[in-house]
Amino acid sequence: MVSLVAALLLPLLAESLPVSTDVYPVDCAELYGNGHTLSGVYTIYPAGPDSPVQVYCDMGCEGVHGEERKWTVIHRRMDGTVNFYRPWDQYKKGFGNKDGEYWLGLENIYQLTRRKKYELRVDMEDFEGGMVHAQYSSFSIDSETEGYRLHVSGYTDGGAGNSLITHNGQKFSTFDRDQDTHSTLNCARSFLGAFWYSNCHDTNPNGVYLWGSDGTHYAIGVEWSSWKGRSYSLKKISMKIRPVP
Repeated sequence: MVSLVAALLLPLLAESLPVSTDVYPVDCAELYGNGHTLSGVYTIYPAGPDSPVQVYCDMGCEGVHGEERKWTVIHRRMDGTVNFYRPWDQYKKGFGNKDGEYWLGLENIYQLTRRKKYELRVDMEDFEGGMVHAQYSSFSIDSETEGYRLHVSGYTDGGAGNSLITHNGQKFSTFDRDQDTHSTLNCARSFLGAFWYSNCHDTNPNGVYLWGSDGTHYAIGVEWSSWKGRSYSLKKISMKIRPVP
């Protein structure tokens, strides 16, 4: 009888116990705190033990505040090996190669940012070797029922300029789910990408991977207009988040 009662109570007791971050880290910051200080691909659990997802952890990039390094990379472009012109379901779930180019997934990003307060850093590199960044002290997105609406603020300049400002407050759009604010265009279709488009964009990090400056292609490349304009496609860009210090 005792063993039967124990068998019935143990699952309930297990559910009430806190989940160890050593076993189920939510993000790269918790991995860093557990002694994983080398950059690389790790498994995190944005929505708990039943939600494993691989991610690239950038443990070697100092933030504007100068604290320890612990960035969870949610987006990365670097060589054009992954096609980013994809439908809603793939942007929701995530795609790509965590060792290279990828999108972490809107649902994963939502689960991360609903649990903690995060800051955002966007790193960029052009084909001439120039490197800049933009940093934001607050970053989160809403749930799918709210269109994964973007909330970003607290800009600090790292040489890139603030191309995200016009995207703040916008819902996410793909070619098969138009949620932008343009009166006639489907911005994702028109600029061959997917993003928190407004009317339409000042940055297009999920656009077509092109090679630098090309005046024959307007605003369809991997662009950050406040740095290189609308006809220059970047060599590299990454978006990464970490808990606010």
